[in-house]
Amino acid sequence: MPIPETLVYVVDDDPSAREGVAGLIRSAGLMAKTFASGEEFLAAPQPKMPGCLVLDVDLPGLNGLDLQQKLVKSGVQVPIIFLTGHGDIPMTVRAVKAGAVNFLTKPVDDEALLNTIRQCITSDQETQLRLGSDIQSACSLEDIVGESNALHKVLEQVAIVAPTDSTVLLHGETGTGKEVIARAIHNLSSRRDRMFVRMNCAAIPAGLLESELFGHEKGAFTGALMQKKGRFELADHGSLFLDEIGDISLELQPKLLRAVQEQEFERLGSARTIHVDVRIIAATHRDLSAMIREGKFREDLFYRLNVFPIEIPPLRERREDIPLLVNHFVSKLSRRMGKKIASIPRQAMEVLANAPWPGNVRELQNVIERAFILTRGEELELPIAELHPTLERGVARCSTSSFRQAECTVIIEALRAASGRIAGKGGAAERLGLKRTTLQNKIRRLGIPRASYQG
Repeated sequence: MPIPETLVYVVDDDPSAREGVAGLIRSAGLMAKTFASGEEFLAAPQPKMPGCLVLDVDLPGLNGLDLQQKLVKSGVQVPIIFLTGHGDIPMTVRAVKAGAVNFLTKPVDDEALLNTIRQCITSDQETQLRLGSDIQSACSLEDIVGESNALHKVLEQVAIVAPTDSTVLLHGETGTGKEVIARAIHNLSSRRDRMFVRMNCAAIPAGLLESELFGHEKGAFTGALMQKKGRFELADHGSLFLDEIGDISLELQPKLLRAVQEQEFERLGSARTIHVDVRIIAATHRDLSAMIREGKFREDLFYRLNVFPIEIPPLRERREDIPLLVNHFVSKLSRRMGKKIASIPRQAMEVLANAPWPGNVRELQNVIERAFILTRGEELELPIAELHPTLERGVARCSTSSFRQAECTVIIEALRAASGRIAGKGGAAERLGLKRTTLQNKIRRLGIPRASYQG
Protein backbone atom coordinates (compact mmCIF):
# COMPACT_ATOMS: atom_id res chain seq x y z
CA MET A 1 0.00 0.00 0.00
CA PRO A 2 1.54 3.34 -1.03
CA ILE A 3 2.15 6.03 1.57
CA PRO A 4 -0.74 8.52 2.06
CA GLU A 5 1.29 11.46 0.76
CA THR A 6 1.60 9.93 -2.72
CA LEU A 7 0.37 12.37 -5.39
CA VAL A 8 -1.61 11.27 -8.45
CA TYR A 9 -2.21 13.58 -11.44
CA VAL A 10 -5.42 13.26 -13.48
CA VAL A 11 -5.62 14.70 -17.02
CA ASP A 12 -9.10 14.52 -18.61
CA ASP A 13 -11.13 17.08 -20.57
CA ASP A 14 -14.46 15.77 -19.21
CA PRO A 15 -15.11 17.69 -15.93
CA SER A 16 -17.38 15.05 -14.39
CA ALA A 17 -15.05 12.18 -15.28
CA ARG A 18 -12.01 14.18 -14.09
CA GLU A 19 -13.49 15.08 -10.71
CA GLY A 20 -14.98 11.62 -10.28
CA VAL A 21 -11.55 9.99 -10.68
CA ALA A 22 -9.94 12.59 -8.39
CA GLY A 23 -12.57 11.99 -5.69
CA LEU A 24 -12.03 8.24 -5.89
CA ILE A 25 -8.26 8.72 -5.51
CA ARG A 26 -8.70 10.99 -2.48
CA SER A 27 -11.12 8.53 -0.86
CA ALA A 28 -8.28 5.97 -0.93
CA GLY A 29 -6.03 8.27 1.14
CA LEU A 30 -4.01 9.58 -1.80
CA MET A 31 -3.63 13.15 -3.05
CA ALA A 32 -4.97 14.14 -6.46
CA LYS A 33 -4.36 17.11 -8.76
CA THR A 34 -6.43 17.59 -11.91
CA PHE A 35 -5.86 19.13 -15.35
CA ALA A 36 -8.33 19.71 -18.19
CA SER A 37 -5.80 19.29 -21.03
CA GLY A 38 -2.29 18.25 -21.87
CA GLU A 39 -1.32 21.88 -22.46
CA GLU A 40 -2.62 22.87 -19.00
CA PHE A 41 -0.66 20.01 -17.45
CA LEU A 42 2.60 21.13 -19.09
CA ALA A 43 2.06 24.81 -18.30
CA ALA A 44 1.17 24.40 -14.62
CA PRO A 45 3.88 24.65 -11.92
CA GLN A 46 4.60 21.13 -10.72
CA PRO A 47 7.07 21.24 -7.83
CA LYS A 48 6.45 17.63 -6.89
CA MET A 49 6.87 14.61 -9.15
CA PRO A 50 3.62 12.56 -9.13
CA GLY A 51 3.63 8.91 -8.15
CA CYS A 52 1.27 8.16 -11.04
CA LEU A 53 -0.45 9.90 -13.98
CA VAL A 54 -4.02 8.98 -14.98
CA LEU A 55 -4.29 10.19 -18.58
CA ASP A 56 -7.23 10.30 -20.98
CA VAL A 57 -6.14 9.20 -24.46
CA ASP A 58 -8.62 11.27 -26.48
CA LEU A 59 -7.74 14.80 -25.35
CA PRO A 60 -8.38 17.88 -27.50
CA GLY A 61 -5.23 19.52 -28.87
CA LEU A 62 -2.33 17.60 -27.35
CA ASN A 63 -3.68 14.06 -27.03
CA GLY A 64 -2.64 11.60 -24.36
CA LEU A 65 -0.12 9.74 -26.53
CA ASP A 66 1.57 12.97 -27.66
CA LEU A 67 1.82 14.07 -24.02
CA GLN A 68 3.35 10.72 -23.11
CA GLN A 69 5.96 11.11 -25.85
CA LYS A 70 6.84 14.63 -24.68
CA LEU A 71 7.44 13.31 -21.16
CA VAL A 72 9.60 10.45 -22.47
CA LYS A 73 11.73 12.78 -24.61
CA SER A 74 12.27 15.13 -21.66
CA GLY A 75 13.50 12.28 -19.47
CA VAL A 76 10.48 12.29 -17.12
CA GLN A 77 9.80 8.78 -15.81
CA VAL A 78 6.31 8.45 -14.31
CA PRO A 79 3.87 5.51 -14.45
CA ILE A 80 0.93 6.32 -16.75
CA ILE A 81 -2.55 4.78 -16.71
CA PHE A 82 -4.39 5.48 -19.97
CA LEU A 83 -8.18 5.82 -19.93
CA THR A 84 -9.60 4.86 -23.32
CA GLY A 85 -13.06 4.81 -24.85
CA HIS A 86 -14.35 1.97 -27.01
CA GLY A 87 -13.70 4.09 -30.10
CA ASP A 88 -10.05 4.78 -29.24
CA ILE A 89 -8.65 1.51 -30.61
CA PRO A 90 -6.25 3.10 -33.19
CA MET A 91 -4.87 5.44 -30.52
CA THR A 92 -4.54 2.53 -28.10
CA VAL A 93 -2.58 0.50 -30.66
CA ARG A 94 -0.20 3.45 -31.16
CA ALA A 95 0.28 3.77 -27.41
CA VAL A 96 1.03 0.06 -27.01
CA LYS A 97 3.64 0.26 -29.78
CA ALA A 98 5.18 3.23 -27.92
CA GLY A 99 5.60 1.13 -24.80
CA ALA A 100 2.49 1.96 -22.75
CA VAL A 101 1.18 -0.96 -20.68
CA ASN A 102 -1.62 0.27 -18.37
CA PHE A 103 -5.03 0.72 -20.04
CA LEU A 104 -8.54 0.92 -18.58
CA THR A 105 -11.67 1.31 -20.70
CA LYS A 106 -14.36 3.86 -19.86
CA PRO A 107 -16.59 3.68 -17.92
CA VAL A 108 -13.87 2.75 -15.46
CA ASP A 109 -14.48 0.26 -12.66
CA ASP A 110 -13.53 2.04 -9.40
CA GLU A 111 -11.83 -0.95 -7.80
CA ALA A 112 -9.88 -1.78 -10.97
CA LEU A 113 -8.65 1.81 -11.24
CA LEU A 114 -7.52 1.99 -7.59
CA ASN A 115 -5.75 -1.37 -7.84
CA THR A 116 -3.95 -0.27 -11.00
CA ILE A 117 -2.89 3.03 -9.38
CA ARG A 118 -1.56 1.19 -6.31
CA GLN A 119 0.33 -1.28 -8.50
CA CYS A 120 1.87 1.54 -10.58
CA ILE A 121 2.99 3.49 -7.50
CA THR A 122 4.40 0.43 -5.75
CA SER A 123 6.20 -0.69 -8.91
CA ASP A 124 7.61 2.80 -9.47
CA GLN A 125 8.86 3.05 -5.87
CA GLU A 126 10.60 -0.32 -6.23
CA THR A 127 12.07 0.71 -9.58
CA GLN A 128 13.44 3.96 -8.14
CA LEU A 129 15.09 1.99 -5.37
CA ARG A 130 16.49 -0.63 -7.70
CA LEU A 131 17.02 0.76 -11.19
CA GLY A 132 15.52 4.16 -11.99
CA SER A 133 18.37 6.24 -10.63
CA ASP A 134 21.02 3.50 -10.55
CA ILE A 135 20.38 3.27 -6.83
CA GLN A 136 21.66 0.46 -4.66
CA SER A 137 21.26 -3.03 -6.02
CA ALA A 138 22.06 -6.32 -4.37
CA CYS A 139 25.76 -6.68 -3.81
CA SER A 140 27.61 -8.22 -0.92
CA LEU A 141 31.22 -8.88 -0.06
CA GLU A 142 30.65 -12.41 -1.38
CA ASP A 143 30.87 -10.92 -4.88
CA ILE A 144 34.58 -10.21 -4.27
CA VAL A 145 36.15 -13.54 -5.15
CA GLY A 146 39.83 -14.39 -4.74
CA GLU A 147 42.63 -15.27 -2.36
CA SER A 148 45.60 -13.63 -4.09
CA ASN A 149 47.92 -11.29 -2.24
CA ALA A 150 47.06 -8.51 -4.72
CA LEU A 151 43.36 -8.76 -3.87
CA HIS A 152 44.02 -9.08 -0.13
CA LYS A 153 45.92 -5.79 -0.20
CA VAL A 154 42.92 -4.09 -1.79
CA LEU A 155 40.52 -5.56 0.78
CA GLU A 156 42.77 -4.44 3.62
CA GLN A 157 42.58 -0.88 2.29
CA VAL A 158 38.80 -1.19 1.94
CA ALA A 159 38.47 -2.31 5.57
CA ILE A 160 40.57 0.66 6.72
CA VAL A 161 38.76 3.39 4.79
CA ALA A 162 35.16 2.09 4.78
CA PRO A 163 34.23 3.16 8.36
CA THR A 164 35.36 6.73 7.64
CA ASP A 165 33.61 9.31 5.48
CA SER A 166 36.77 10.00 3.47
CA THR A 167 36.59 10.35 -0.30
CA VAL A 168 38.01 7.33 -2.14
CA LEU A 169 39.49 7.23 -5.65
CA LEU A 170 39.57 3.79 -7.27
CA HIS A 171 41.95 3.35 -10.17
CA GLY A 172 42.13 0.32 -12.40
CA GLU A 173 41.72 -0.98 -15.92
CA THR A 174 38.30 -1.48 -17.45
CA GLY A 175 36.59 -4.61 -16.14
CA THR A 176 38.62 -4.99 -12.94
CA GLY A 177 35.58 -4.63 -10.66
CA LYS A 178 35.80 -1.05 -9.45
CA GLU A 179 32.06 -0.84 -8.81
CA VAL A 180 32.13 -4.04 -6.74
CA ILE A 181 34.85 -2.51 -4.55
CA ALA A 182 32.88 0.75 -4.29
CA ARG A 183 29.81 -1.14 -3.11
CA ALA A 184 31.94 -3.02 -0.58
CA ILE A 185 33.14 0.30 0.85
CA HIS A 186 29.52 1.46 1.17
CA ASN A 187 28.34 -1.84 2.69
CA LEU A 188 31.06 -1.73 5.37
CA SER A 189 30.33 1.89 6.28
CA SER A 190 27.86 3.48 8.69
CA ARG A 191 25.88 4.55 5.60
CA ARG A 192 25.08 0.96 4.62
CA ASP A 193 21.35 1.41 5.32
CA ARG A 194 21.13 4.51 3.10
CA MET A 195 21.33 4.87 -0.67
CA PHE A 196 24.24 3.78 -2.84
CA VAL A 197 23.78 5.86 -5.99
CA ARG A 198 25.99 5.29 -9.02
CA MET A 199 26.57 7.22 -12.20
CA ASN A 200 28.79 6.37 -15.14
CA CYS A 201 30.09 9.76 -16.25
CA ALA A 202 31.19 8.37 -19.62
CA ALA A 203 27.74 6.98 -20.44
CA ILE A 204 25.84 10.28 -20.25
CA PRO A 205 26.04 12.96 -22.98
CA ALA A 206 28.02 16.02 -21.86
CA GLY A 207 24.99 18.28 -22.26
CA LEU A 208 22.94 16.22 -19.79
CA LEU A 209 25.65 15.47 -17.26
CA GLU A 210 25.15 18.60 -15.15
CA SER A 211 21.43 17.92 -14.87
CA GLU A 212 22.07 14.28 -13.94
CA LEU A 213 24.49 15.32 -11.19
CA PHE A 214 22.67 18.32 -9.72
CA GLY A 215 19.10 18.13 -11.03
CA HIS A 216 17.03 20.85 -12.66
CA GLU A 217 13.90 22.93 -12.20
CA LYS A 218 10.95 22.88 -14.54
CA GLY A 219 11.71 25.14 -17.52
CA ALA A 220 15.47 25.30 -16.83
CA PHE A 221 16.09 24.34 -20.47
CA THR A 222 14.14 23.17 -23.49
CA GLY A 223 12.46 19.89 -22.64
CA ALA A 224 12.67 20.33 -18.84
CA LEU A 225 8.99 19.67 -18.25
CA MET A 226 9.28 18.82 -14.56
CA GLN A 227 11.58 19.31 -11.63
CA LYS A 228 14.19 16.59 -11.36
CA LYS A 229 16.51 15.63 -8.52
CA GLY A 230 20.14 14.94 -9.36
CA ARG A 231 22.34 12.13 -8.12
CA PHE A 232 23.82 14.25 -5.32
CA GLU A 233 20.35 14.78 -3.85
CA LEU A 234 19.38 11.14 -4.25
CA ALA A 235 22.54 10.09 -2.40
CA ASP A 236 22.00 12.43 0.58
CA HIS A 237 23.21 10.66 3.76
CA GLY A 238 24.41 7.80 1.58
CA SER A 239 27.21 7.18 -0.93
CA LEU A 240 27.65 8.47 -4.49
CA PHE A 241 29.81 6.40 -6.86
CA LEU A 242 31.09 8.45 -9.80
CA ASP A 243 32.47 5.96 -12.29
CA GLU A 244 34.80 7.11 -15.08
CA ILE A 245 35.36 10.48 -13.36
CA GLY A 246 38.07 11.29 -15.90
CA ASP A 247 35.39 11.73 -18.59
CA ILE A 248 33.78 14.77 -16.94
CA SER A 249 34.29 17.89 -19.04
CA LEU A 250 36.67 20.61 -17.89
CA GLU A 251 33.77 23.10 -17.86
CA LEU A 252 31.77 21.06 -15.35
CA GLN A 253 34.68 20.25 -13.04
CA PRO A 254 34.53 23.52 -10.97
CA LYS A 255 30.90 22.87 -10.01
CA LEU A 256 31.72 19.25 -9.18
CA LEU A 257 34.68 20.41 -7.06
CA ARG A 258 32.39 22.69 -5.06
CA ALA A 259 29.82 19.92 -4.57
CA VAL A 260 32.46 17.46 -3.40
CA GLN A 261 34.30 19.93 -1.18
CA GLU A 262 31.45 22.07 0.21
CA GLN A 263 28.63 19.51 -0.10
CA GLU A 264 26.40 22.13 -1.70
CA PHE A 265 25.10 23.04 -5.16
CA GLU A 266 22.18 24.55 -7.05
CA ARG A 267 19.87 22.76 -9.43
CA LEU A 268 19.90 24.04 -12.99
CA GLY A 269 17.46 26.95 -13.22
CA SER A 270 17.45 27.62 -9.47
CA ALA A 271 19.29 30.03 -7.18
CA ARG A 272 18.48 28.01 -4.04
CA THR A 273 21.53 26.30 -2.55
CA ILE A 274 20.96 22.67 -1.58
CA HIS A 275 23.12 21.18 1.18
CA VAL A 276 23.76 17.43 1.30
CA ASP A 277 25.77 14.89 3.26
CA VAL A 278 27.26 12.56 0.65
CA ARG A 279 30.23 10.20 0.76
CA ILE A 280 32.05 10.29 -2.60
CA ILE A 281 33.65 7.24 -4.18
CA ALA A 282 35.12 7.96 -7.61
CA ALA A 283 36.75 5.64 -10.14
CA THR A 284 38.68 5.88 -13.39
CA HIS A 285 40.83 3.88 -15.76
CA ARG A 286 42.52 7.06 -17.00
CA ASP A 287 45.84 8.52 -15.89
CA LEU A 288 44.56 11.65 -14.15
CA SER A 289 48.09 12.95 -13.47
CA ALA A 290 48.80 12.93 -17.21
CA MET A 291 45.46 14.62 -17.86
CA ILE A 292 46.41 17.38 -15.40
CA ARG A 293 49.66 17.97 -17.28
CA GLU A 294 47.68 18.13 -20.53
CA GLY A 295 45.21 20.63 -19.04
CA LYS A 296 42.28 18.21 -19.27
CA PHE A 297 41.65 17.70 -15.54
CA ARG A 298 41.74 20.20 -12.68
CA GLU A 299 44.53 19.65 -10.20
CA ASP A 300 42.44 20.87 -7.24
CA LEU A 301 39.64 18.43 -8.10
CA PHE A 302 42.14 15.59 -8.38
CA TYR A 303 43.56 16.28 -4.91
CA ARG A 304 40.04 16.51 -3.46
CA LEU A 305 39.15 13.12 -4.94
CA ASN A 306 42.50 11.47 -4.28
CA VAL A 307 42.17 11.51 -0.47
CA PHE A 308 42.40 7.73 -0.23
CA PRO A 309 43.51 6.13 -3.52
CA ILE A 310 43.09 2.39 -4.09
CA GLU A 311 44.67 0.64 -7.08
CA ILE A 312 42.59 -2.31 -8.36
CA PRO A 313 44.92 -4.94 -9.88
CA PRO A 314 44.25 -6.32 -13.38
CA LEU A 315 43.33 -9.98 -13.62
CA ARG A 316 46.74 -10.90 -15.09
CA GLU A 317 48.30 -9.85 -11.75
CA ARG A 318 46.06 -12.19 -9.75
CA ARG A 319 46.01 -15.29 -11.93
CA GLU A 320 45.65 -17.60 -8.93
CA ASP A 321 42.15 -16.16 -8.50
CA ILE A 322 40.99 -17.21 -11.97
CA PRO A 323 39.91 -20.81 -11.03
CA LEU A 324 37.97 -19.40 -8.07
CA LEU A 325 36.29 -16.82 -10.29
CA VAL A 326 35.43 -19.43 -12.92
CA ASN A 327 33.76 -21.67 -10.32
CA HIS A 328 31.98 -18.64 -8.85
CA PHE A 329 30.54 -17.62 -12.22
CA VAL A 330 29.54 -21.19 -13.06
CA SER A 331 27.77 -21.52 -9.70
CA LYS A 332 25.87 -18.24 -10.20
CA LEU A 333 24.86 -19.19 -13.73
CA SER A 334 23.70 -22.63 -12.55
CA ARG A 335 21.36 -21.03 -10.02
CA ARG A 336 20.14 -18.42 -12.51
CA MET A 337 19.55 -20.74 -15.47
CA GLY A 338 18.66 -23.94 -13.60
CA LYS A 339 21.38 -25.87 -15.42
CA LYS A 340 23.90 -28.14 -13.72
CA ILE A 341 27.60 -28.11 -14.57
CA ALA A 342 29.40 -30.87 -12.69
CA SER A 343 32.98 -30.34 -13.90
CA ILE A 344 35.38 -28.09 -15.78
CA PRO A 345 38.06 -29.80 -17.92
CA ARG A 346 41.64 -29.30 -16.69
CA GLN A 347 42.79 -28.16 -20.14
CA ALA A 348 40.05 -25.52 -20.25
CA MET A 349 41.00 -24.23 -16.81
CA GLU A 350 44.67 -24.02 -17.83
CA VAL A 351 43.78 -21.97 -20.90
CA LEU A 352 41.64 -19.63 -18.80
CA ALA A 353 44.35 -19.25 -16.17
CA ASN A 354 47.02 -18.42 -18.77
CA ALA A 355 45.06 -16.09 -21.06
CA PRO A 356 46.03 -12.39 -21.02
CA TRP A 357 42.47 -11.11 -20.29
CA PRO A 358 42.75 -7.50 -21.52
CA GLY A 359 39.09 -7.08 -20.48
CA ASN A 360 39.86 -8.43 -16.99
CA VAL A 361 37.15 -9.99 -14.78
CA ARG A 362 34.30 -8.70 -16.96
CA GLU A 363 35.76 -10.42 -20.02
CA LEU A 364 36.27 -13.65 -18.08
CA GLN A 365 32.66 -13.54 -16.87
CA ASN A 366 31.36 -13.03 -20.40
CA VAL A 367 33.44 -15.94 -21.73
CA ILE A 368 32.16 -18.25 -18.99
CA GLU A 369 28.54 -17.23 -19.62
CA ARG A 370 28.90 -17.93 -23.33
CA ALA A 371 30.53 -21.31 -22.63
CA PHE A 372 27.77 -22.09 -20.12
CA ILE A 373 25.06 -21.40 -22.69
CA LEU A 374 26.78 -23.54 -25.34
CA THR A 375 27.40 -26.49 -22.98
CA ARG A 376 25.06 -29.41 -23.68
CA GLY A 377 26.11 -31.84 -20.95
CA GLU A 378 27.39 -31.49 -17.39
CA GLU A 379 31.00 -30.71 -18.36
CA LEU A 380 31.71 -27.09 -19.25
CA GLU A 381 32.47 -26.82 -22.97
CA LEU A 382 34.92 -23.98 -23.41
CA PRO A 383 35.32 -22.83 -27.06
CA ILE A 384 39.12 -22.70 -26.82
CA ALA A 385 39.57 -22.39 -30.58
CA GLU A 386 37.40 -19.28 -30.62
CA LEU A 387 39.24 -17.74 -27.68
CA HIS A 388 42.70 -18.15 -29.16
CA PRO A 389 42.50 -19.29 -32.81
CA THR A 390 45.69 -20.56 -34.43
CA LEU A 391 47.24 -17.83 -36.56
CA GLU A 392 49.26 -18.56 -39.66
CA ARG A 393 51.69 -15.70 -39.16
CA GLY A 394 53.62 -14.38 -36.24
CA VAL A 395 52.74 -17.01 -33.64
CA ALA A 396 55.75 -19.15 -34.47
CA ARG A 397 58.02 -16.27 -33.49
CA CYS A 398 56.59 -16.17 -29.94
CA SER A 399 57.69 -18.24 -26.99
CA THR A 400 56.22 -21.74 -26.83
CA SER A 401 54.91 -21.31 -23.25
CA SER A 402 51.11 -21.34 -23.19
CA PHE A 403 50.71 -17.92 -21.55
CA ARG A 404 53.16 -16.13 -23.83
CA GLN A 405 51.60 -17.89 -26.83
CA ALA A 406 48.13 -16.72 -25.82
CA GLU A 407 49.32 -13.20 -25.05
CA CYS A 408 51.10 -12.98 -28.38
CA THR A 409 48.01 -14.22 -30.21
CA VAL A 410 45.67 -11.69 -28.59
CA ILE A 411 48.03 -8.78 -29.32
CA ILE A 412 48.35 -9.79 -32.97
CA GLU A 413 44.56 -10.03 -33.26
CA ALA A 414 44.16 -6.53 -31.80
CA LEU A 415 46.82 -5.11 -34.13
CA ARG A 416 45.16 -6.67 -37.16
CA ALA A 417 41.76 -5.32 -36.11
CA ALA A 418 43.33 -1.85 -35.78
CA SER A 419 45.07 -2.15 -39.18
CA GLY A 420 48.44 -2.08 -37.43
CA ARG A 421 47.78 1.14 -35.45
CA ILE A 422 48.93 1.05 -31.85
CA ALA A 423 47.84 4.44 -30.46
CA GLY A 424 44.75 6.62 -30.88
CA LYS A 425 41.04 5.89 -30.84
CA GLY A 426 40.34 2.39 -32.05
CA GLY A 427 44.04 1.53 -31.92
CA ALA A 428 45.34 -1.77 -30.56
CA ALA A 429 46.29 -0.23 -27.20
CA GLU A 430 42.74 1.02 -26.63
CA ARG A 431 41.25 -2.31 -27.75
CA LEU A 432 43.41 -4.14 -25.24
CA GLY A 433 42.89 -1.61 -22.44
CA LEU A 434 46.63 -0.88 -22.29
CA LYS A 435 48.76 2.25 -22.39
CA ARG A 436 50.52 2.84 -25.69
CA THR A 437 53.97 2.49 -24.11
CA THR A 438 52.96 -0.71 -22.32
CA LEU A 439 51.81 -2.31 -25.56
CA GLN A 440 54.96 -1.21 -27.41
CA ASN A 441 57.10 -2.80 -24.68
CA LYS A 442 55.11 -6.04 -24.91
CA ILE A 443 55.53 -6.16 -28.70
CA ARG A 444 59.31 -5.74 -28.32
CA ARG A 445 59.52 -8.25 -25.45
CA LEU A 446 57.54 -10.91 -27.32
CA GLY A 447 59.37 -10.22 -30.59
CA ILE A 448 56.17 -9.80 -32.63
CA PRO A 449 57.15 -8.93 -36.22
CA ARG A 450 55.28 -6.31 -38.28
CA ALA A 451 54.65 -8.91 -40.96
CA SER A 452 52.39 -10.83 -38.58
CA TYR A 453 49.76 -8.09 -38.50
CA GLN A 454 50.37 -5.85 -41.53
CA GLY A 455 49.72 -6.34 -45.16
